[in-house]
Amino acid sequence: MTNYRGILRLRSLGINHSRIAESMGISRQTVVTSLQRAVAQGLDWQTAEGMSDRELAEKLFPSGEGKLGYKMPDYGYVHREMAKPGMTQQLLWFEYCDQCRDSEEIPYQLTQFKKHYREYLVTNKATMHISRKPGETMEVDWAGQTAEVVDSDTGEILDAYVFVAALPYSGYAYAEAFLSQNQTAWITAHVNAYSYFGGVARILVPDNLKTGVIKNTRAEIVLNKNYQEMAEHYGTAIIPARVRTPKDKATVEGTVGNVSGYILAAIRNQKFFTLRELNEVIRERLYAFNRKPFQKKDGSRATWFAEERASLLPLPRNPFEPAEWKTATVAFNYHIAVDEQYYSVPFAYIKRRVDVRLTRSVVEVFFEGSRICSHIRLHGRRGQYSTQETHMPPNHQQYLQWNGERFRKWAAKVGQNASIVVEAILTGYKVEQQGYRACMALLKLSDQYSPQRLESACMRALDYTPRPSYKAIQTILKSGQDKTSKESAAPAEPSPFGFTRGADYYKGGDE
Repeated sequence: MTNYRGILRLRSLGINHSRIAESMGISRQTVVTSLQRAVAQGLDWQTAEGMSDRELAEKLFPSGEGKLGYKMPDYGYVHREMAKPGMTQQLLWFEYCDQCRDSEEIPYQLTQFKKHYREYLVTNKATMHISRKPGETMEVDWAGQTAEVVDSDTGEILDAYVFVAALPYSGYAYAEAFLSQNQTAWITAHVNAYSYFGGVARILVPDNLKTGVIKNTRAEIVLNKNYQEMAEHYGTAIIPARVRTPKDKATVEGTVGNVSGYILAAIRNQKFFTLRELNEVIRERLYAFNRKPFQKKDGSRATWFAEERASLLPLPRNPFEPAEWKTATVAFNYHIAVDEQYYSVPFAYIKRRVDVRLTRSVVEVFFEGSRICSHIRLHGRRGQYSTQETHMPPNHQQYLQWNGERFRKWAAKVGQNASIVVEAILTGYKVEQQGYRACMALLKLSDQYSPQRLESACMRALDYTPRPSYKAIQTILKSGQDKTSKESAAPAEPSPFGFTRGADYYKGGDE
């Protein structure tokens, strides 16, 4: 199904029809028709954001619609004509439209006409000049050459992979080394690049690495979920380079080579014992690289970037946090276990399978694509609980009226022995809250048996164990053992002389 929500989102960012078509892996006519239908239905990204693609499709095309057939231009002729002085694609497109009208065939729009021409050039290994607009595109890739970091503990030499981002208009570049090419490193590199540039290009052109692009064909482009979230956070559109077409990101390809020569080759004989040391030197060399004068035009990357920077989109208030996705099942205590920490979920989802999105600071829980709750992520000691009152069944919410401090104050009013028992209960669990149920049950015993009897029962229970249970105290009260005075049950004071036989022992006879 066509991603109509994606079409509306990209259009809201100011992306033109042709670019949207490239990003979504669809024809330009599909984009144009979808947007026309959206206008007719009074729909935009704000109103469609909460709708599914199926719901949006039903609103846009209630009766469905077939695809139209278009006349393919003769691009061999187009390419030959483009070699003539003063010739433009727009002029050739006008001629092509006239031919279609004469033959009663449907012509492509200008942007689609140009798109097919670019594809022809690639197929036939032809070349053409691609103009660059300031702030429009950021191209990214990993450098082929690696740096080295020496493990100070083992002496092992570790490969450091260098990420490179470049703005085609100015050539201004960013570079950073990582010890991995995994998704976290890939996303972090983009976030740091945006911060370095101080803004965001409208279009992001990556290579087809699995960390960013799952599938890229003429029919379909499938992006990594976390990568897509990052793009949406920064308000940019991802248009991957076509497979085996390095000219689609010629700027970064050239910058990668220049970075490898100017930065990495220059530091090849230096030893670095931490990644931080390596990146500090890379940053110094990068500063000089961006200010190195051009050979064939005036200025440098830095001077051209000074003009381009005003065209970049502003940075969001907070940088994007790379996320990790997991699945979990809601337990009977309406909590899920994530990395040995526990987070509450509305009790209606007990036994349900949910999706969990994890960043360093936030845990978000989703059910069938909809977010049902979120928590501040727990760190440090394992086995911690994050519980929200609204997630609890009504009969469990009453316990929130009490906390450890309140239970301790109540016990102190009952007596010294009750205080000892409550403290033992609260400190007998990994998490204090796990003892609240037992303390609440103990409190209710004072209503049934009186505080005086409860204190006596606690005293009797402490004679047997330093950590008496609620059940043991309840048994003492039910059996009336608390009514027996402690003094009468206590043994006689031991003799200071140890075990001594009395006079009767030594009497003889049968007396």
